Amino acid sequence: MNSISDIFRKLDETLSAERVSVDHLLEALHERGFGFLLLLFAAPMALPIPVPPVINVMLASPMILLTAQQAIGRHTIWLPQWMRKKDIPREKMSKMINGLLPWFDRLESIVKPRMKFITSGVFSHLIGFFGLIMALAVCIPLPLTNTVPSLGIALMSIGVISRDGLAVILGAAIGLAWVSMLCYAFVFFGMEGFELIKDTIKSYI
Repeated sequence: MNSISDIFRKLDETLSAERVSVDHLLEALHERGFGFLLLLFAAPMALPIPVPPVINVMLASPMILLTAQQAIGRHTIWLPQWMRKKDIPREKMSKMINGLLPWFDRLESIVKPRMKFITSGVFSHLIGFFGLIMALAVCIPLPLTNTVPSLGIALMSIGVISRDGLAVILGAAIGLAWVSMLCYAFVFFGMEGFELIKDTIKSYI
């Protein structure tokens, strides 16, 4: 099985058009399925960079659709035409991929096939369901909201691709811990709970 970095290097070489659409990515990644596409969307979002409230919803939309389909057990990816036609300059896509490659190279020294049963079968539905919860959490306008759940999705995707159940568990734990904190704050403090979390995070960054 090719490494994640090898596959993304090949993807970078394959996409030769001046602009790269989601349709091009679907075609290039075809049989590699949900894991690679989710990783491609989640990895840049996992970087600790502030994202404006409206933009975070736009960026989370593909992840919401993909994880929802994964949760119900679809084997082929469906996206609406307007989303499939969204594109960015080839240069920007290449820059993003090459920016992620060093991180993938480091990860590959840690990630390895283990606890494979967690990466397939009935667990695939759970991975999709957990991913959907995290993708929805990205839409909440709080500092690090895009970073933490996107990191969880990225780790779960890496785990599925590499057949590493431990990476899946770690990703699920990180993402769901963040979502649980948000739920706890909302249940006990209402909207003020979000403000409390926002103020606490801002005091550390």
